[in-house]
Amino acid sequence: MDTERLGRWLDEHDLPGGDGDLSVTRIQGGSQNQLYELRAGGTRLVLRAAPGHASPERAGRMLREYRLVRALAGSDVPHARVHAASTDTAILGQPFYVMDHIDGWSPMQDSWAAPFDTDLAARAGLATQLVDGIARLSRVDWRAAGLEGYGRPDGFHDRQVDRWLTYLDGYKFRDLPGLDVAAHWLRTHRPRDYRPGILHGDYQFANVMYAHGAPARLAAIIDWEMATIGDPLLDLGWALIAWSPEGDDMVQARYLDYAGLPPRDDLLEHYATVSGRSVDDIDYYVILARFKLGIVLEQSVARAAASGGDPRVATFDGIVLELIRKAAELARSTSLR
Repeated sequence: MDTERLGRWLDEHDLPGGDGDLSVTRIQGGSQNQLYELRAGGTRLVLRAAPGHASPERAGRMLREYRLVRALAGSDVPHARVHAASTDTAILGQPFYVMDHIDGWSPMQDSWAAPFDTDLAARAGLATQLVDGIARLSRVDWRAAGLEGYGRPDGFHDRQVDRWLTYLDGYKFRDLPGLDVAAHWLRTHRPRDYRPGILHGDYQFANVMYAHGAPARLAAIIDWEMATIGDPLLDLGWALIAWSPEGDDMVQARYLDYAGLPPRDDLLEHYATVSGRSVDDIDYYVILARFKLGIVLEQSVARAAASGGDPRVATFDGIVLELIRKAAELARSTSLR
């Protein structure tokens, strides 16, 4: 990184760090993008960029992400305020943007932070806050926020199954039991009430940060690179992929201890109250989320199989099979109701 050039760029955008007191530290933990903490005086900022080897398309998604988060300014959606973006590859090798530093914690750092690690009553609030974040996001007027043309909301559900099956065809190397059952069910049970809105696209505990201490408070939704204009209820289905009680037998897809978290119906009620959206078709969204995530993770499994194995994705094999199996099981049980 050319820190001198970065300092001049920060100064040009009225951000601290241009007078020589800039320090840059790599933030560990992100696997898809590069994150750096910028310190200048008493100010802390975060620089987010695509990895150095990223394709032009991947790098372009970084600027697309910046546009989305910038559009949230003034909303009640918890997020890190963005300040400026750059396409100057001489600084970092890829486009990047700078945003506020969030003073909080992530469940992915070391599971539940204190007091949520032992206080189950307090832990329940983390789930409510998780759902509250996307309920607020679903209320944002995306057109008024300048996101016209950001996605393709028309026909969103009509193309989901074929899109992801075509994606799978590009690397399929084994049978996935239950895939056809889930695909057929999704084609014949499209939602009755579809209202387009902002869709995060990968909404889960791994992509939020909480404020320190109890009571639980969502500090920021993070990692917006999959965001689009689609059906916001898919974010809810994504968050509930392995939720109790229907998902209690899912052991592969759960990366946190769910003890103390409220049942699905409580979270559905909260989401409906805050968002003003009907959750009557939630099974569709949970099935679609499992179907889509299973197919996406299967690509990593296929690559590992072709190259002789990759320990970083060794656990994905079981997760994929569990996701597709549970998608089919929920489809079958819903059809019998």
